[in-house]
Amino acid sequence: YTSGVYGNFGQANYGAAKMGVVGLMNTLCIEGMKNGIRVNCLAPTAATRMTEDIMTEEMLAALNPRHVTPAAIFLVSREAPNRTVMFAGGGTFSKLEIRESKGIFIAEDERDADRVAARFDEIGDMSASDHFTHGNEHIAKVLTNAQKATG
Repeated sequence: YTSGVYGNFGQANYGAAKMGVVGLMNTLCIEGMKNGIRVNCLAPTAATRMTEDIMTEEMLAALNPRHVTPAAIFLVSREAPNRTVMFAGGGTFSKLEIRESKGIFIAEDERDADRVAARFDEIGDMSASDHFTHGNEHIAKVLTNAQKATG
């Protein structure tokens, strides 16, 4: 999921597929509501066979897939929310929200690209939000949290 949410070099197809799953979840939530069906996504950050050659033993241990299990069990429980994307890995659990800024209104007679550019900071104000530009930033957060917890 980090490739879909934050991007990762060489993984355009994989990233697009993962964000497609989020779109599918959002639609299934709407369609399943009338029947009491809840739908969530688990976004695991875990070591896999494909990462064995690119991660250190310490990283592989911190990202053991068993650390994802509590989130998987919770997301299918009766207590689970609906329409939630949960990251889980290395002892770090977080909820992803696709957020939109409050935005601004620009009157029709002032509506042009220069005005949008001039007010872009106001348009894009996402106070107190994290902004990752690469999937590895998310993994670094997970590993940092795991390292802090284990000393």
